[in-house]
Order: sequence, then C-alpha cells, then structure tokens
Amino acid sequence: MKVPLVALVGRPNVGKSTLFNRLIGQRLAIVQDEPGTTRDRLYGRADWAGYDFAVVDTGGLETEDAGPLAIRVRNQALVAVEEADVVVFIVDAITGLTPSDQEIADLLRRSGRPIVLAANKAERKDRQEDAGEFWSLGIGEPHPLSALHGYGSGDLLDTIVAKLPAVEAGPEETRLQVAIVGRPNVGKSSILNRLTGSERSVVSEEPGTTRDAIDSNITVDGEEIVLVDTAGIRRRGKIEPGIEQYSVLRARRALERSDVAVLVLDADAGITAQDAHIGGYVDEAGVGAIIAVNKWDLVEKETNTAMLAERALRAELKFLDHAPLVFVSALSGQRIRRLITLAMEIRVTRKLRVPTSALNRFTADLVARHPLTSHGRALKIRYATQAAIEPPLFIFFVNDVRLVHFTYRRYIENRLREEFGFEGTAIRLAFRDQQEAKD
Repeated sequence: MKVPLVALVGRPNVGKSTLFNRLIGQRLAIVQDEPGTTRDRLYGRADWAGYDFAVVDTGGLETEDAGPLAIRVRNQALVAVEEADVVVFIVDAITGLTPSDQEIADLLRRSGRPIVLAANKAERKDRQEDAGEFWSLGIGEPHPLSALHGYGSGDLLDTIVAKLPAVEAGPEETRLQVAIVGRPNVGKSSILNRLTGSERSVVSEEPGTTRDAIDSNITVDGEEIVLVDTAGIRRRGKIEPGIEQYSVLRARRALERSDVAVLVLDADAGITAQDAHIGGYVDEAGVGAIIAVNKWDLVEKETNTAMLAERALRAELKFLDHAPLVFVSALSGQRIRRLITLAMEIRVTRKLRVPTSALNRFTADLVARHPLTSHGRALKIRYATQAAIEPPLFIFFVNDVRLVHFTYRRYIENRLREEFGFEGTAIRLAFRDQQEAKD
C-alpha cells in the first residue's frame, strides 16, 4: 500500500533535519542497524493521530548560488517535492523573512502541492508574534514552532495530517508486483522496456505515484504481473537526471507496494555505495529480491569471469545473499525473461509455511549439531513457530534471549534455508524468553 509522503524543504540552517528527527521520533525503531547494511537518514516513517506517513528530508535550498553543488541540491529537493503529497516549507523565525524564502515560496506554489508553512525556532513569545510576517509569502498561515524543544509540533502535525490524502484499503491486490530498483543509469528503463516490449499481451498505464510514474502490466504464461516503475522522473522533464541520493527515495516508495524487487547493477561500473544503500532498503522492506547485473554483454570474459564477479558482488551485498543473481543484458535481451520467472517462483516461496512439528524437529537437530554456550550457560530453544508469511517470520522461545548473538541468528537463518528453501525472500527471526511463551 502506498504511504503518503511529506517533504521538508527550506533554506540551509532553518532546522529541517531537527524537524525531521522530531517527526519520525513519533515512531520508535524505524531503523534497525545490522552488520552489512548501509543506511542514511533521508527517509523515515512517522505516525500521528492514527495516520501513518513517510517523511523525507532535503538539502538546504540556495537560491543565490548557481554553483554545481547548489544546483544538485536544488534538483534533489525538486524530486522530493514531485513525490510528495504534502510539502512542509520551513522558515527561520529568528532571521525573519528573506528574499530566498520568497523565491522558494514561488517555486513551491508552482508545484501545485499542498503546503504547510512552519516558522521554526519560535521558542520565545516575541518570535511567535513576529512569525506573522510570513503571511506575506502568500502560501497560508505560518505555524510557529520549535523543532528542537517540541513547541508547536503537535499543532503542525495536526495540520499536516489534515492535508494528507485518505488512504483507502480497497480490494486486495492479488497480482504479482515487481519493482525494478537501482541507482540512475544502470539500465532500469531498458530492462522495463525489454520486458514490456517483448513479453506483454496487455499493457495499461496507471498513476503509481504523485510524480505520475507509470506502472506496466504484462502477461507471462497467462498470469498478469505489475512492473512497478522507478526508472526516472517523468513529469514535465524539468528535473535533470543523475540524482543519486534520491534514487533511494524512489526505490523506497516502490518497495512499499511490491512483492519482489529486482535490484539492477551495472556490470561495467561494479558495486557502488549507492547500490548498497538501495540494496539495504530492499532487505529492510522484507520483499523478495533478485540481483540483476546488467550490461553483461559489454564485459570481456574469461573462464571464471562470472564466478569471480558474483563472488565480489556477494561480498559487498552480504545482506542479500539469499537473492538469486542473474547476469543480464537489456540491450540483447539475454536472460531478461529469467527475472520474471524467478519473481514468480519467489512469490510462492514467500508464502511457504513450515509445519510446527517439522520446525521443532529442525530446532532440536539445530541445537544438537551446533550447541551455543555463553558465560557458562547453554542456549536452549524450547519451542518454535512460524508466525507470518511474506516475509516468513519465525519465533523461537528460548531460555535466555541474551545468549542469542548475531552470528547464531545467521546460523539459524542459513540452516532454515538449507532445510526448507526460501530462496529469494528475506527471513525474519524473533526470539522470546521462555517466560513469554507462558503468558
């Protein structure tokens, strides 16, 4: 389900990041740090008064500096605005109204997005009164607040959620949803075009996001599949390509409504930090995963080229070691259809349930083969059950959760895959003290 998005924009040093932290602080544990994954603080989730929404922070907009960095930051902010359902324009109640504020207000007004005006750093009574000057921006009532201290944040959130679109559950989506994600210029558009151009029987255009991205319906072996497009900015063509950081935003939005993600890499460029960012979000989302190494036709090959390339990529993307890796060429069509075949297989795997009896036999054998002792105490797994699918979630009741460290979690996950399959899908493990099993 698509979650509404709120974008925070404004000049440098007006407190956007502080407000970002304040807003996502309403929702605890939005990011879980795990070895091998790369996270940034661009995107977070918040909830207020029963409304769940996403928040994106943007770089400070410099309207006077036309240098390359300022232009890049401006383009990034424009991407966020294009994606957003509501834009929060943050101004500084201490410095007061500036010509840059007026220029940004004009820019936002032309975007057509609902705008909430936030006058930050208004802890004192006099600053709250002075915030009235921002009425002259012509974009609505200024809301005095202090992102740092929390003053006025509740009223601001009330205003934000009042402008958010209603999220309707609607009929349950039964078609397989496949997101093609990756940083710019790795060949996402080419893969999408190859899939829709050579295999489609029915294709329809549906508004997928606020930037008018186009989802494509294709039919493979009699089954309708939705390709969730993140290939680029399609609205008015005003935003320059090559926006690295915000490819994460587009990927994150696509993952929210997908079953399987195809992470596209460039065979010629190798793995980059941005690839790892997006791969980390694929893992965090818990969707099925396929790694597509595109432009393989351009690589000079020797006997072990593919094996060595896969070994290097796996080392950099350890958190996606469950994902099948396919060397493809969008240009020639080499192995492109294999991506859809794998996605269909992975959807079946994500629905797999392990009977409790089989799972408990598995855990007994697990501890017998590889007992774990820490600080003189042995880990005992009393009981195990599968609590959910898509992704599969397993709960283990143990004598002491403190005995279960990360390496043993990985051991259990690897053994689950060896025993029951689960190729291509994340597995979630949870551990509970034995006492919890009795409650």
